[in-house]
Amino acid sequence: MSDIIETLGRSRIQHGTFNNRVYLMKLSRGDLPEILPRLNRLARTRNYGKIFAKVPDSAKDCFTREGYVAEAAIPNFYQGREDVLFFGKYLKEERRLEKKKDLVKKVLAAAKAKAGEGNGPQLGESFHARAASKEDVMSMAEVYGKVFATYPFPIQDPAYLKNTMDQNVAYFGIWHGNRLAALSSAEMDLQGQNAEMTDFATLPEYRGQGLANFLLAGMEEYLGDKGIKTSYTIARAYSFGMNITFAKLGYAFSGTLTNNTNIFGGLESMNVWHKPIQVSAPS
Repeated sequence: MSDIIETLGRSRIQHGTFNNRVYLMKLSRGDLPEILPRLNRLARTRNYGKIFAKVPDSAKDCFTREGYVAEAAIPNFYQGREDVLFFGKYLKEERRLEKKKDLVKKVLAAAKAKAGEGNGPQLGESFHARAASKEDVMSMAEVYGKVFATYPFPIQDPAYLKNTMDQNVAYFGIWHGNRLAALSSAEMDLQGQNAEMTDFATLPEYRGQGLANFLLAGMEEYLGDKGIKTSYTIARAYSFGMNITFAKLGYAFSGTLTNNTNIFGGLESMNVWHKPIQVSAPS
């Protein structure tokens, strides 16, 4: 089960009962201001608890006037120039309230204590890493199915993985012999020159070996070659491991999205981390 992705005007949204929200994934500026009542009407008609919106800085005033609250921001997100804001509008009071405030604080404190410690992660001799291809999707879907009880997108579906590979999503894996042990992806906006580092999954028996750190460092190098200027992630606010991984590799924390995403079997809050990427010089 997953939510649907479709267009509203010329903007791209995701919505459904799985995440119990509307997510404005990519705003077409020509849709302003008409898209705001349309988002509100869709959310209220379907009885969703939240509207989540990724919005360029130049459009922020339209959203704040409609009751949206900025929960996180990333500087120089679009083409290394314009900031982005992650807005939340809560339609149900229980959706606004963080259930695990103390855990969120502990995770952030642990991550910030490790800031900058993760340069140059290494792989063990029995492991090898490479970009994943369409021939790998069955193994990829199996890993995702074992790691995640639920996920906001259907990454346990091989057909979905194949489709995303045609839409500027690059997957990377680490193999132990012939067995896929860990995975991640970079969802690239080539026009906006930004990329979301996401879909990290390590099989339980391979955790604690720094595989996510190695994948993240490798993806950054790949993105620099693609002209990407800003890297970011939306990580589980209750996960020590993933927040520490990003802090170690120099990512800056910029905010928490409360009760935002259905992952690991229920709605969880998510932390936003970001980092400028060194673009490779043309050869």
